[in-house]
Amino acid sequence: MLITELKSTETLRELLKGKVFVLNCHGCREIRFPEAEADAFQAELTAAGVVTGIFTTEYICNDENLGYTLEPHAAAIETADTIAVFSCGVGVQTVAAMYPGKRVVACCDTYALPGYQGVTPLEVDCKQCGECFLNLTGGICPLTACSKSLVNGQCGGAKNGKCEVDPDMECGWERIYQKLKKIGRLDALKCPVQIRNYATDDEVTKR
Repeated sequence: MLITELKSTETLRELLKGKVFVLNCHGCREIRFPEAEADAFQAELTAAGVVTGIFTTEYICNDENLGYTLEPHAAAIETADTIAVFSCGVGVQTVAAMYPGKRVVACCDTYALPGYQGVTPLEVDCKQCGECFLNLTGGICPLTACSKSLVNGQCGGAKNGKCEVDPDMECGWERIYQKLKKIGRLDALKCPVQIRNYATDDEVTKR
């Protein structure tokens, strides 16, 4: 159960170039999902004639079920340049892993929810930092895929693609580099150093 908030429309317009397939997750909307705002923005995309398809379901973090339900939309996804995912960070990472050769965009930021979060069997996680970096890192979260939660690149201690903190763990930034290379987005690594805005951690308490 997570709280999500739509990124600014200016940011989304910049991110969503070309043809777009829209994927909505309503699994945790009983907590907080910006449904009205998402619908309004998707209507804008549809009016612009760039949408190849829109699919809404629950808990896209269940990759096995999602793969099955998306089968009828395979052609629409294939013709899209980008998959626009309106969900928490876990959902975005799940979709990015399912379509390794496709550009996947996180359209929401995920905020911390106090209390027990439940248990997920998935190998991906979301730090709920309120400032999602997934659009810069190919859909792989640097905060959870890296033992040190680095947001500005590798630490330099990895050996043979393995983390120096946990030798059984793949280096998160090596994974990010390989994913960006695969989708032709290595230019994303040339952006200025990303300084995390820790003030977003307190956003929920201010509401």
